[in-house]
Amino acid sequence: MPAILSRLAGAVAFLFLPGVLAAAPLDGVTSFTLPNGLVGVVIEDHRAPVVTNMVWYRVGGADDPAGHSGLAHFLEHLMFKGTATLGDGEFSRVVAENGGEENAYTSADHTAYFQTIAADRLDLVMGMEADRMTGLDPGEATVLSERDVVAEERRQRAENRPDGLFIEQMGAALYVNSPYGRPVIGWPQEIAALTRAAAMDFYRRHYAPNNAILVVAGDVAPEEVERLAEAHFGPIPASPAIAPRERPQEPPAVAARRVTMQDARVSEPYVVRSYLAPPRRAGDQARAAALSVLAELLGGSEATSVMARELVMGDGIALDAGADYSAIGVDTQSFGLYVVPRPGVGLARAEAELDALLARFVDRGPDPDDLARLKLQMRAEETYALDRRQGRAHRIGAALASGLTLEDVGAWPDALQAVTPADVQAAAKALFRPEASVTGWLTGVAADLPAPAAAPAAAPAADAGGDLPGAVR
Repeated sequence: MPAILSRLAGAVAFLFLPGVLAAAPLDGVTSFTLPNGLVGVVIEDHRAPVVTNMVWYRVGGADDPAGHSGLAHFLEHLMFKGTATLGDGEFSRVVAENGGEENAYTSADHTAYFQTIAADRLDLVMGMEADRMTGLDPGEATVLSERDVVAEERRQRAENRPDGLFIEQMGAALYVNSPYGRPVIGWPQEIAALTRAAAMDFYRRHYAPNNAILVVAGDVAPEEVERLAEAHFGPIPASPAIAPRERPQEPPAVAARRVTMQDARVSEPYVVRSYLAPPRRAGDQARAAALSVLAELLGGSEATSVMARELVMGDGIALDAGADYSAIGVDTQSFGLYVVPRPGVGLARAEAELDALLARFVDRGPDPDDLARLKLQMRAEETYALDRRQGRAHRIGAALASGLTLEDVGAWPDALQAVTPADVQAAAKALFRPEASVTGWLTGVAADLPAPAAAPAAAPAADAGGDLPGAVR
């Protein structure tokens, strides 16, 4: 499966369980807000004496200053490199010595830090998180060493993998103005120029309680979590520098774009199509729900999707095909489709078959029986998701860090169930506009590449004093 599409997990097939009912997604969930602006969410799960502690910051790669791509991700690495009270790497060592696991990641819209540990160690890890919210103090040598680590990480994820480079080029082509067009890990020349001063300035501007969300899930009592949060985070003052995000937005889409990349290391060529798509919006999730259902109907399940049936099964032209919709985000998101053709089937034919399938779907709309089956699968999946402590905490944290509310999280399953065939068809018609798309070919075979276009005729010479071609006055 092409890495550009982080496809949704396969829907749980409970087709023979018509009595499956979805539990309320906010059962056992409470929240509080400290006077300094820190938002806290508690998810009670008393089945085992374990707790997951998460701190989410409303800042990510799309908030990197121009010319400093990768800064938010670089800072995530530095957050493990020592404070005034903890030495370099001591945070991770203490967690491990107490039998816990910890990690962190940076997305375009948020940065998240989390630990899973015995419930009676919550006080310990929450205290360390509060410590590094304001006390980060990595040495210059440590910073330079970690910058080399990030550069090597980029080489492994991108330079050493043709699909990694291809993904970056697709993103850069899809977003002509939004910072979503930059890789979260950063461009190589800008990673090489990152400094301790830049990282610490970014840290002081964005890491504060009024820009953070604490999510605690597991064998805890809400009042105890609030007490610990008040003790550890309460003394940290709110930052007056925190303001609503104001990012460059996409202009009206007017031209379809293409990316073609050839690399001898590619063994399975494929076609990818990405469209600009709206995200889930606070208080208004209907369109995003229809797009989520559309993605699942078209290519969410290898066994039941339209793309699998028409392009893969039987004598189909593809080895694999699928679709994915990125619903969670602050700004305009993306909807992607891909086709991996069988050997002997060129990328041009694969793209043509994809276009024909989309045209048929837009014209006819979804099969009502397919939609009914999918809704049952989605309801079952939403119900059984409540059984996963860390996954549930992640869903809530990512939603809140992207501007949604707990009420939106609670309403999402009902929004999915409310989607009608007409809603799906309307969403498809609005989405599949060529001018809002990028089509990409990744191949290792020169024969897959389109023939070069004929050279354009020479333009007449400009009058003296006339505008140069492409000039902006």
